[in-house]
Amino acid sequence: TMTDTVLYETAGDVAVIRLNRPKALNALTTEMKEGLLAAVRRAAGEPVRAVLITGQGRGFCAGQDLVEHSQQLEAGRPALNTVREHYNPIVMEIASMPKPVIAAVNGVAAGAGAGLALACDFRIAAESASLVMSFAAVGLGPDTGVSWTLSRLAGPARATELLMLAEPVPAGRALDLGLLTSVVPDDELAENALDLARRLAAGPTAAYRAIKQEIQFASANGLAESLEEEAVLQGQLGQTVDHREATAAFVRKERPKYVGH
Repeated sequence: TMTDTVLYETAGDVAVIRLNRPKALNALTTEMKEGLLAAVRRAAGEPVRAVLITGQGRGFCAGQDLVEHSQQLEAGRPALNTVREHYNPIVMEIASMPKPVIAAVNGVAAGAGAGLALACDFRIAAESASLVMSFAAVGLGPDTGVSWTLSRLAGPARATELLMLAEPVPAGRALDLGLLTSVVPDDELAENALDLARRLAAGPTAAYRAIKQEIQFASANGLAESLEEEAVLQGQLGQTVDHREATAAFVRKERPKYVGH
């Protein structure tokens, strides 16, 4: 189910998903989480070749909407069922997306909003943006995959620091810590992010799909198993139109045209 709190559009071969509660810094209500999950699944199933996720207004995503959350707690409802019902499926859809996913972090990304950004393959941030692992500030541990992504991007010791202190991390420091792909001036973010998405959409998306799969596999398996996984996927990629076209184009000294299979 799509809602007006999550906007979906296509720009050529790129699907653009825009969180759209700007007055609340795109804090995630139940309706919004359901809309985001539907949008990500739609992008996975449509013939787009790259996905861009960003926020409307001055924030990327402030995480869980604590007003709605507080109301659910007061009503005695199991509010944290949202982790299994919404956050886990959203993160898994992004991680398993058979195409590149770019987060354009246009402002604060806090809690689950930071988790959403970290789950993406690329994170381009505006200079004024920041990441806040704010879970402990409300008496919670991490969700949206942050325990997995943050420790792999920044290392366990730094992840512990960022999660326990729950202090804002400016874009420049986040870049130094390896949490961001690049940082650009605020007024250049939208153009830079879309340019990257278009570049990836024009590339060998079958190879990108294998790269995502191999990296995730290697994070949970040893060298021998990872070597075998590489051999299996390399064998599959060797039969693709993209591989034959790219090889022939190299010999001809021409730019290859990729079709994604």
